[in-house]
Amino acid sequence: MNLDIGHFTAANFDAVAYIKEHHDRITNLHLKDRKKDQGDNVPWGQGDTPIKEVLQLLKRNRYKIPANIEFEYAGDPIVEVAKCVEYCKQALA
Repeated sequence: MNLDIGHFTAANFDAVAYIKEHHDRITNLHLKDRKKDQGDNVPWGQGDTPIKEVLQLLKRNRYKIPANIEFEYAGDPIVEVAKCVEYCKQALA
């Protein structure tokens, strides 16, 4: 399955727990930040999605699951995607 952790969080589910339990069935992840309760897409770090925790889980457990940045909020994509990449780098440092 392709798991979109932003949609998963917006639907009030726990992405970290789900990945731990079903990592062998996940083919890739879409990373974006959203608020719970079907909230909006927001710049990374402003929502409820546990992006950092998910990336650290993948690294710690050596899960070979590709994680893709999905840009879906307002702003210049060139600038904002670069910020998302930096967020990932810091989360994995």
